[in-house]
Amino acid sequence: MNIIELEDVWKTYSMGEVEVQALKGLSLKVKPGEFLAIMGPSGSGKSTAMNMIGCLDIPTRGRVLLEGQDIAALNEKELAKIRGKKIGFVFQSHNLYPTLNAIENVQLPMRIHEFGEAEIWDKSEELLGLVGLSGRARHYPSQMSGGQSQRVAIARALSTNPLLLLADEPTGNLDTEAGKEVLDIFSQLNSRGVTVVMITHDEKTAARANRIVRMIDGTIAS
Repeated sequence: MNIIELEDVWKTYSMGEVEVQALKGLSLKVKPGEFLAIMGPSGSGKSTAMNMIGCLDIPTRGRVLLEGQDIAALNEKELAKIRGKKIGFVFQSHNLYPTLNAIENVQLPMRIHEFGEAEIWDKSEELLGLVGLSGRARHYPSQMSGGQSQRVAIARALSTNPLLLLADEPTGNLDTEAGKEVLDIFSQLNSRGVTVVMITHDEKTAARANRIVRMIDGTIAS
C-alpha cells in the first residue's frame, strides 16, 4: 500500500475577489521506503503539495489518502493526531524550542503522545546518537550551529516512529558543509527504510533523492 496518494488534487485559495489555483489536478504516489524530492520554482505549487502530503490542508477537489484513508473524512483532532504520530516534519528554520535543550526538544513529541518514560529516554538518546550529537544533549539551540540544530530537528521528527519524514527546504538556511551533513543523514535514514519526501528548489539537493518530481503551475511537469 502507498503511504500517501494524491488523486487528481485541486486546491483553490480565495485572495479577496480573486481565486488562485495552487494545485491543478495533481496526482502523486509515495511508496514505503522511497526518497522523493519535489522540485519547482516559487509559485509552482510545491509548498501546497507539501501541505497535502503532510495532512496540513485538505483539497478543494480530489482526494488525499494516507494509508488508504481519505483525510477529508477526518476531523481536526484526528488530523492533528496523524500529523503528530505518523508524519515527522523538518522545516527550513528547524523550529526548536529555545528554552529546551537538545534532548528535551527530541523528547517533546513523545511526551505529548504519552510514551513511557523509559522509552522516551532510551529513544531520545538513541536518536541523538544517530544524528551524531550524543555529546550535545544538554546544549540549548543558542549554543549550537544551524547544522547541529537541524540535526536535532531531524531526531525530533523521528521520535514518534513516523511513517514518513517530510522535509521542507531542509538545507535552505545552512552552509554547504552543514547542508551536506543533513543530506547524508537523510540518505542514511532512507537506507534503513525511512520514507523521505523533501521539498526543494535546489538541483544539487534534489539529486540526493531516488526520484525527483518537478512541478510547475500547480501540476507535475516531469
